[in-house]
Order: sequence, then structure tokens, then C-alpha cells
Amino acid sequence: MAGAGGGCPGGHDLQWCFSQVKGAIDEDVAEADIISTVEFNYSGDLLATGDKGGRVVIFQREPENKARPQARGEYNVYSTFQSHEPEFDYLKSLEIEEKINKIRWLPQQNAAHFLLSTNDKTIKLWKISERDKRAEGYNLKDEDGRLRDPFRITALRVPVLKPMDLMVEASPRRVFANAHTYHINSISVNSDHETYLSADDLRVNLWHLEVTHKSFNIVDIKPANMEELTEVITAAECHPHQCNVFVYSSSKGTVRLCDMRSAALCDQHAKFFEEPEDPSSRSFFSEIISSISDVKFSHSGRYMMTRDYLSVKVWDLHMERRPVETHQVHEYLRGKLCSLYENDCIFDKFECCWGCADSAIMTGSYNNFFRMFDRSTRRDVTLEASRENSKPRASLKPRRVCAGGKRKKDEISVDSLDFNRKILHSAWHPTDNVIAVAATNNLYIFQDKVN
Repeated sequence: MAGAGGGCPGGHDLQWCFSQVKGAIDEDVAEADIISTVEFNYSGDLLATGDKGGRVVIFQREPENKARPQARGEYNVYSTFQSHEPEFDYLKSLEIEEKINKIRWLPQQNAAHFLLSTNDKTIKLWKISERDKRAEGYNLKDEDGRLRDPFRITALRVPVLKPMDLMVEASPRRVFANAHTYHINSISVNSDHETYLSADDLRVNLWHLEVTHKSFNIVDIKPANMEELTEVITAAECHPHQCNVFVYSSSKGTVRLCDMRSAALCDQHAKFFEEPEDPSSRSFFSEIISSISDVKFSHSGRYMMTRDYLSVKVWDLHMERRPVETHQVHEYLRGKLCSLYENDCIFDKFECCWGCADSAIMTGSYNNFFRMFDRSTRRDVTLEASRENSKPRASLKPRRVCAGGKRKKDEISVDSLDFNRKILHSAWHPTDNVIAVAATNNLYIFQDKVN
């Protein structure tokens, strides 16, 4: 099969090809350079990545240029800034890492762009703006910036704006701190564009973007006795169109949908999504691999997708008892759970994302493989993010993994997969077939052949 994807309008099979790769080709990668989150803005013209060193890098899509048609749609660095610094919690004797856990864009209201970024404890609102003019002709200052003696000023000047080289400035506008005892795993901007959610292991808080000193605790699953704790919150997301609805997933493989209209504290969920477990396949690892690492609403708001260790499930919000689709991501690893437990890979948290028309879904795997599932044809494909086939416009060849028995020519044996190379973070452009895939310290961008 050529490719899966279904496409934004069109629905035909997609042929994916390499577009570009950002990042150094180093054999030893510095821990700080490992990408920890990837996010397109609402228009898809900007793409932000956060890394373990607390930096945010924003890439901007090049506009159409008749002279350089081959550069159309390329993303180039637009702004880089340090979002978070390492801190120390003296009360708990705890180091707080600077690693960026999540980035979420706000819809653009004016010439500036705004985004939220968070580490384990503190959420920040950043403003990214452009300056290409500067004021000259001040009355109280010389051209070099020194203050003038007021007695020497004999005439008033009208300052004028002169053109200058374009400067992109990132400035922190708000800091939302001290609201989470545990590590923040999710932030999600609400469809009212005034409020957002933040979630940690045991609580979900609701913030107003203009108010930094207080948030409302809307979910609290902390038991009176911590020894009775049986599950933790793993992800939370606001509904794309209904500002009163949100979901949160748990380490027990369940998703709760809550309605903020019914009560201020959403301890009672409105809907509860859980797939009954098959007792015959129960094992020591069942609970670990059923933990949900990511939950995402479809663009339409009718469906949601959950990612656990081995599969991606699509749920209809009108049907709680079982998912409408289950896609196996790397079923060939089921026999290797013991060694994956020993090397801690079984605790890896893979993200998932919807195609721009909800007709396809994407998620990551090991060996720098990522998987695409076409929802209408039920076809799927495994593709690889690697520099070996990174010629511009080069089509991606489908990869196949052989779980046992005789290996065919193009197949890779499951025993030779590299578990240190993994695609945990990826994003799909909101309107085009363009995907961004983070592989360690490199950001790969792929697009469909038509683009």
C-alpha cells in the first residue's frame, strides 16, 4: 500500500514524502536537546517544539514564492526562547526540571501570537510579536540612549518611526504557578478561548487566562488515605466546541467525560468510557499496558481517540461501553513485555493525533517508526523517520516488522528494533496533509505527494 491517511478533502490513499528535518546529527545527543512536545498553531503557519532544556523553538511556514516553488511550505526558525529554568522546591527538597511538558497555542486575535507552555509545576503565557520599526527623535534621550540635560533642550521634536530589521520578541505575559502539588501532564485551551485546563496526577484545575493568582479545582481524585489510591489522571482535554465539556483519562484505561454545567466540582462524571477486559488475556502487565497515555477529541467533536501502550482506540461519544475502532500499533511487542518492563520502555507515553479531516490517525512506535491508520479503508502503514531517506520529495517506503518465523526481504526482525529511538511526540497540520514528528533531538516534517 502506498500510504494511509485518507487526506483532508479527497479520501484517496496518500503517498507521504520527506519534506525537511531540523536538528543536529550528533551521535551523542545532549539530554537538554531532546524534544518533549510538538504543536501546530490554529492556522498551521507556526509550529512550536519544546525540549528537555526548557527551550521553545517556533518554526514559521514559508509563504508561496514563484521564484522558489520548491521551498513552498518549508518551515524555518522564527523564534527561540528559554521558557522555563530549573528550580528547587526547598520545602520538599525537590528539583523541578525545566523540561517543557506541553505547549498549547491560543487562537490568534491580532498581529501577535500567544502560547501556553508548562513544565511540571508552572504554566506560562508567552506573547510572540514582531517589530520592524523603531522610534527615533526622542526629546529627553540622545540617539545613543543617554538622557539629555533638560536645560539644553530648546526645541521639541516629534519622534518618527524608522524601518529596522525584523525582530521577533517573545515576552512572558502571565505566570500561573503554585496550583499543582503533583506533576502537570496536560494543558488544554477551552473553546471559549478565555479559560484553560491543567491536569496533574490527582487533580484538574480550571484557569482564566487573565487571572494568575487563583484557579478552580474541578476534579480531585485524591483519597483521604493515600494508601487507597488505585489510579491516577494521565491526560485531560477540553471539547473542541462545547466549552462546558472535558474528558480526563486514567492509568486504569478509563476515560471520564464531565459537564461543568452540572456541578462546580466534577467528581461525578457524565459519561464513563471503558472497554471490558477479556479475562483470558489477563497477565501481570495488563494494568500497565492499559494505562492511557493520551486522549484527543476529533476536530468534529463527535469522537475521541485514546492511546494505550499497544493500541489506539476511537470512541463515539454517544457509546460508552466499547470503542468503535481499535487499531493495533505494535502487536508484535506483546511477547516482549517482560524485557520492555525490565528496561522501563513499558512506561513510555506515546501521543496520538487526528488527521485534518478526522479520516486518519497517527501515533508513534519504536525504531523511529510511526503508524498511520486510514479510518475509512481500515488500511494502515508503518513509516520511518530517518535521515537515510531524507532526500527532498523522496517517497517514504512502508516498513514491515517480522514477529517470528522466516523474514522476508524488506522486513525488520522484531529483535533488531532499537528501543532507544522512539516517536513519542507528533502533530498533524490542522488543514493540510503535513505532519511533524519528533525523533529524539530531530524534528521531521513530511507532506503528501500532492502538496
